Amino acid sequence: MSSSTPAKSLQPLAERLRPKTLAAVIGQQHLLGEGMALRLAFESGQPHSCILWGPPGTGKTTIARLMANAFDAQFITISAVLGGVKDIREAVELAQLALGQGRRTLVFVDEVHRFNKSQQDAFLPHVESGLFTFIGATTENPSFEVNSALLSRAAVYVLQALSPQDLEQIVAVAQAEHALPAIEKIAIDRLVAYADGDARRLLNTLETLTVAATQEKRAEITDLWLLKVLGERMRRYDKGGEQFYDTISALHKSVRGSDPDAALYWFVRMLDGGADPRYLARRLIRMASEDIGLADPRALRLALDASEVYERLGTPEGELALAECVVYLAVAAKSNAVYKAFNAAKAFVKQDGTRPVPMHLRNAPTKLMKDLDYGKGYRYAHDEAGGFAAGERYLPEGMAEPGFYRPVERGLEIKIADKLRQLKNLNHQKG
Repeated sequence: MSSSTPAKSLQPLAERLRPKTLAAVIGQQHLLGEGMALRLAFESGQPHSCILWGPPGTGKTTIARLMANAFDAQFITISAVLGGVKDIREAVELAQLALGQGRRTLVFVDEVHRFNKSQQDAFLPHVESGLFTFIGATTENPSFEVNSALLSRAAVYVLQALSPQDLEQIVAVAQAEHALPAIEKIAIDRLVAYADGDARRLLNTLETLTVAATQEKRAEITDLWLLKVLGERMRRYDKGGEQFYDTISALHKSVRGSDPDAALYWFVRMLDGGADPRYLARRLIRMASEDIGLADPRALRLALDASEVYERLGTPEGELALAECVVYLAVAAKSNAVYKAFNAAKAFVKQDGTRPVPMHLRNAPTKLMKDLDYGKGYRYAHDEAGGFAAGERYLPEGMAEPGFYRPVERGLEIKIADKLRQLKNLNHQKG
């Protein structure tokens, strides 16, 4: 549990530049902008327990500290990595002392997902009694990692990775504070791409470069010198540049083209170049839904499973599950029929008028609605032969059959197409 603050000159750059006011926070405007949820919480004058869920370096600790300042509350930090029940007891004692002096306490638990159930349960009675306001920070989904009892007593705010524009603004703030030497624009672009939405990573890297530049008496951080200092990995792979998008494009097209060797090659190229495996996992999920679809519905489930395995095992063990997914997606039957149908339906609805729901399809939860013929004449498919109400219409009146979904003759969609033909014939016979 933290209890003291080092002299400012000894603080890391990230700590020195930590925003002191809500207006100085860069990013998270979907939460902190005018009229947004967290801004309203600050302005209410009434603190409430919450979970701040988001990637590293997105401002979770900063927001917690600003909340303590806004409510003039004692701020106690507990690290779930290093702390335990003993630290919770100490926090309770400090909160009781502050309460006796008429002051609120805010207890901030960093990486709360690392506390076990009994440790998380230790907060419950004190949160319920109002002894302190609890704020947990986590990079993991709180639905899975935070006890339901604690979660039910805390609002969940989802923070987003910082945009390149946000990160560029942070560099500008550091320069305005004379914390950095001059930096070439191309070097800033490379650093922003390298930080990948993480402000702390950006500032720590800038601090490393500043120290090295000072030792070498360099007046400017150039792109060439940056590459020399940060090493081969950054030179080979530019996360934000053309090479990144060319390589992920090659991986996607190799999977679509059913070439497992090529897909594995580009996948490993990206890992070797420093790509975040979580990003690759997200792209594999996209490939499964866009290029395989119902030709092999198992592909989407396998992509989700591979992503979960990586989250549990991390690097390097979890990368094998992603590689297995790459191979499976490459050899699976391909169909973009659902992808095309979805896009066609969106385009149709966008240009079409708002058609009324047919009476027989309307919901009728009240007697008045039933008297108005809501739901009248609806045929319950499970009561019909073969579980299919032949001849029944489900589209708005006067709307022609749009034919959005056209299954391909590959994989499971062969059987799906056969079934749709059979159902269509039954509809014609009934008509």
